[in-house]
Amino acid sequence: MNLQPSAACPCGRTHSKGKALAYADCCGRFVEHLDTTPAPDAEHLMRSRYTAFVLERAPYLLATWHDSQRPASLDFEPGAKWLGLQVKAFLPTSDTTAEVEFVARFRVAGRAVRLHERSRFVREDGRWFYVDGDQF
Repeated sequence: MNLQPSAACPCGRTHSKGKALAYADCCGRFVEHLDTTPAPDAEHLMRSRYTAFVLERAPYLLATWHDSQRPASLDFEPGAKWLGLQVKAFLPTSDTTAEVEFVARFRVAGRAVRLHERSRFVREDGRWFYVDGDQF
């Protein structure tokens, strides 16, 4: 799936006045430029990973998964429709670790799914990686 750079970013981040940020100004800068523009913190990485799920960008997801937990491949749920993301908490736990609690909503085959997770991230060589998470 492709998204126009001016389209609203799937992660739902908004300007201070409540207007949705454009994909190019939000997660697009990380998803489209993985080699040159790493996410600056764990929250930005988590949001960009959500966006990559929406856009089915397996290379980005795999590249931002910590190698200790990274799957060999990634399949997407056929027909999944992503409905929104809510970041509930962002907690830096050290200079190189952080946690992000979020709720992602999507629909598959008419069934609503709510993924509530506290994810753990680590920074190595200036880049943040998703490690794992606990679901609620």
